[in-house]
Amino acid sequence: MSNKEVKAALKSAREAIRNKEYKEALKHCKAVLKQEKTNYNAWVFIGLAAAELEQPDQAKGAYKKAIELEPNQLLAWQGLANLYEKSSQTDVKGDLADVYQKLLELYESGDKQKWCDVCNKLVELYHQEKRHLEAAEAWQKLIQMKQQEGVEKAELHQLWKKMIQLLKDSTQNQDNKTEQLLVTAFEHAVNSTDTVPGEDHQNLYKDFIQCLSKFPHETARLEKACNDMMALYPTVSYPLEVLCLHFIQSGTLSEEALDCFSKLLEMDASSGPGIIGFGIKCLQEKKYEEAVKSLTEGLQKTSQCPAAWRYLAEAQMKIHKHRDAVLSCSQALEALGTPEGPNLRWKNLILQLKAEALIKIADADAAEEAIKALEQIVDASSDPVILAVRGQAYLNKGLMDQASKISQELLLSHPDLAESHALEGFIHYSQKNYEQAERSFLNAIERKAETAEYHQYLGLTYWFMSDETKKDKGKALTQFLKAAKLDSYLGSVFCYLGNYYRDVAGDKSRARGCYKKAFELDETDEESGTAAVDLSVELGDMDTALTILNEVTEKASPGTVKWAWLHRGLYYLRTGQPSQAVADLQAALRADPKDSNCWESLGEAYLSRGSYSAALKSFTKASELNPELVYSVYKAAAVEQLLGKYENAIATYQQILKKTEDYVPALKGNMSEC
Repeated sequence: MSNKEVKAALKSAREAIRNKEYKEALKHCKAVLKQEKTNYNAWVFIGLAAAELEQPDQAKGAYKKAIELEPNQLLAWQGLANLYEKSSQTDVKGDLADVYQKLLELYESGDKQKWCDVCNKLVELYHQEKRHLEAAEAWQKLIQMKQQEGVEKAELHQLWKKMIQLLKDSTQNQDNKTEQLLVTAFEHAVNSTDTVPGEDHQNLYKDFIQCLSKFPHETARLEKACNDMMALYPTVSYPLEVLCLHFIQSGTLSEEALDCFSKLLEMDASSGPGIIGFGIKCLQEKKYEEAVKSLTEGLQKTSQCPAAWRYLAEAQMKIHKHRDAVLSCSQALEALGTPEGPNLRWKNLILQLKAEALIKIADADAAEEAIKALEQIVDASSDPVILAVRGQAYLNKGLMDQASKISQELLLSHPDLAESHALEGFIHYSQKNYEQAERSFLNAIERKAETAEYHQYLGLTYWFMSDETKKDKGKALTQFLKAAKLDSYLGSVFCYLGNYYRDVAGDKSRARGCYKKAFELDETDEESGTAAVDLSVELGDMDTALTILNEVTEKASPGTVKWAWLHRGLYYLRTGQPSQAVADLQAALRADPKDSNCWESLGEAYLSRGSYSAALKSFTKASELNPELVYSVYKAAAVEQLLGKYENAIATYQQILKKTEDYVPALKGNMSEC
């Protein structure tokens, strides 16, 4: 076949394809290939015809043969793209992307519109395949092409917004390159808006700031974006809120941060981040109760802020609300999720604080939980302070050998660390080795004199060491006073100051003040509450005694604070108010139904009120719980006598006299019945 015949055959093939006579076209092409196996057009036409005859494998092979022959010719690449686009097979998507890439290369120096059309298709393909970075990179090339052509600002703005949409879908698994592309797209988008200020622009800026807040290493850009938005929209609180949360989460409490907190509260007094920021400021200024109040209020509005929960726990620790601090630490860890990078530091700090709070609770279960918390801290074994905390947890759990081992290791490796000596002191103190404990706590104080707990335990060591050290003003009292001065929220030290002034100095008034202070700081401290009430009664100050009892009982839930109900019930009984006495003594028995003395007092209250049957039941119950309560047995007999149950009364009197022959009230009762 001559060249002229080849051209004629190719022309016939083209005509056949135009007329949809695909089999005929194949015949012409095959005739050409018999003569000329490397004819590019023949292979392209075979690809076209085979595709239309739904023979995709043959079509693909033909196009690839053509490409092999002429890799920089468009026709075969276009045909292959069409073939892949129509294919329902998912495995051709990767091949199609490669074809689009080649077409872009071929169109780049020529037809710009077709280049843009193919680029759009490539981006859509990458987007479907969730290849977000590649989609964004391709779209960025499209934007660059449009910029070279001098595209209008409005169209360019829409292109950048489209790039944002492409990348926002991949926010969960972004690498640094993807993040940078997204940030770049946002920066161009906010700067290419026609209407500024405006609602669309404002919303775009919010999205930009929200995006930056997710990237820990973009703090400078975040601060700039927030400040820029505040300048454009001075009445909108959102950028200020994000900036405040950024400062809170980063642990930055600079003048700039404090100024942001103040500005936000001026703009919106109910703003969660603003209230949290004010709480942190209070914590910094050692206004701990105010800090707890503000942080709690702020977290009710903005709960997903791990750093704020941690600050709240820290403030709660300062006022010795240890159980509350444990709960706050748990909330912080929950809000933190699975931390990475800078957040890992927060996790370690929170876990350590949680362990310290659990140790202050001082029971075996809390100690076990503290050990579990410490085990989650990364590189905990290399931190001597955390090791000392672990030693205290073992001590609280009763694992003396493990605690002692840590203590010995710390004293060898970190002899200048106060916590090393304090742990040794706690161990000696728990074993009543007071002389060794004294030496350890003195060593701890020498290295860290501002720790109230060390002074408190040195005071306790002197208190239990001997009568001489207990009474020596320069020993126990001095240490308790130092501890109280260093930590005015340490309720237990005020209780021991009360013990000193009551039992050693004989100063009831000062003792009562210390007990009252201890109880105000810790309303679960029964010993201090009871002592404050008893001393108030001894000093003839019933108003103070009743004020304390009323405050406690008003807040109490059923079945609690027995001591307060009992004290107030006895007061009402003594002052001729039997109905009130009955109510309070019943409340006391709900807390402890097996208290025989309380049942006896309830019997007296019923008797005073004239409720004889109820009085009889109460005295009987008291004597059943404690048969040695002769008075209750006698009163039961006396009530039976009042009720006319003479035989029962006589039998009870005689029963008493068998046990106690000279019990005069029973003798009188027995004689009167006779």
